[in-house]
Amino acid sequence: MAYLAKYVLKGSRLAAFYKRGYSTASPWVFSEEVRLAKSEGKPIVALESTIITHGMPYPQNLETAKQVENIIRERGAVPATVAILKGQLTIGLSEEELTYLAQAKGVVKASRRDLAPIAAAKLDGATTVAGTIIAAQLADIPVFVTGGIGGVHRHGENTLDISADLNELGRSNTLVVCSGVKSILDIGRTLEYLETQGVCVCAFGETSDFPAFYTTRSGFTAPHRVGDALQAARVLHASRQMKLASGIVVAVPVPQEHAMDEKIIQEAINNALKEADRNGISGKEVTPFILAAVAKATSGASLNANIALIKNNAKVGADIAVEFKKLKNVDDSKNAFNIGSSKGAGKCTSNTSRHFHTSCSRRADESPLFSGDKNCGGDVLVIGGANVDRIYRLKEEGAQSPSAYLRKVVTTLL
Repeated sequence: MAYLAKYVLKGSRLAAFYKRGYSTASPWVFSEEVRLAKSEGKPIVALESTIITHGMPYPQNLETAKQVENIIRERGAVPATVAILKGQLTIGLSEEELTYLAQAKGVVKASRRDLAPIAAAKLDGATTVAGTIIAAQLADIPVFVTGGIGGVHRHGENTLDISADLNELGRSNTLVVCSGVKSILDIGRTLEYLETQGVCVCAFGETSDFPAFYTTRSGFTAPHRVGDALQAARVLHASRQMKLASGIVVAVPVPQEHAMDEKIIQEAINNALKEADRNGISGKEVTPFILAAVAKATSGASLNANIALIKNNAKVGADIAVEFKKLKNVDDSKNAFNIGSSKGAGKCTSNTSRHFHTSCSRRADESPLFSGDKNCGGDVLVIGGANVDRIYRLKEEGAQSPSAYLRKVVTTLL
């Protein structure tokens, strides 16, 4: 019974029903691969889907999506591409679903404001950085990989055209691996806005240069730097321990051999921006238009750089997810039982703090204690809360008996 309750509550799509208690329909579903990874406690990396539907043409978009997922698998993590299919928020896509999405027409870019309307109308939606962060939060996936995040658009001080990605980063605790922001944006104001939102921005690698998507440098310096995946995982781990309700950006420069000349890319972007203005293109349609125009102006070189950087980001993100899972496993093993084994009357194995019953502490990873094999070794779930063959004595001055403490709590609540 204990195994069944734990497996149903933690490992299946009925979890949301039992937690909320008012609906049998889950607002999201996992692919079988992601569901199994959740049940087995494997590291997972979230991936957005607008790069498939709006960032690249077919068939490069499908080929790249498959290659990125395979890179993540090869590094020891599990990919979870996020999209809305026929109104259902789906975390992790099968190969058939990826193929469908790569060729589908009329797919809506799905940011926070769009998620509910798309779901209600049972449409297809490709999640942006903001939309994917929301899904990652729902699924408790701490690491998310993308190409570049949105930002403050040029002349944003007048138009107030600011990507919802920045606000979402400010209210999530997700680590986002990207190659900075595109130079079609106002990078300086974007960094200032991220600071206002409390987002930790780290350059990845040997320098503190903040990258500009197609190029390794933007002319701006990131406020922090992480040298490798382990250091980035430690930053994420510390952030979670301190319960900071803001995200982390790890800005990874495009590999040098695929980086573009700054002058060439800037000229192509300026021309594309002028063309977009002449054609009256604005809002969320600007970025895909600019990407297509720049790819054409650079004879495909920018598309090659885009593909190279997302693959490199996938490697970095998977490595961070794996290292973060190791750090969490160490924590989980230390805190598996918050009550020390008795060495004598009134003594506990810990000499630094006193701990109480483990049920007072909610598991942070929300993963099942059992996998599909109910005979596997692991923790035991006790329904009813019984202590067997133990006698506890209170010896501290001023300590209250449990019954007295409960009476006080009930009186306070009433």
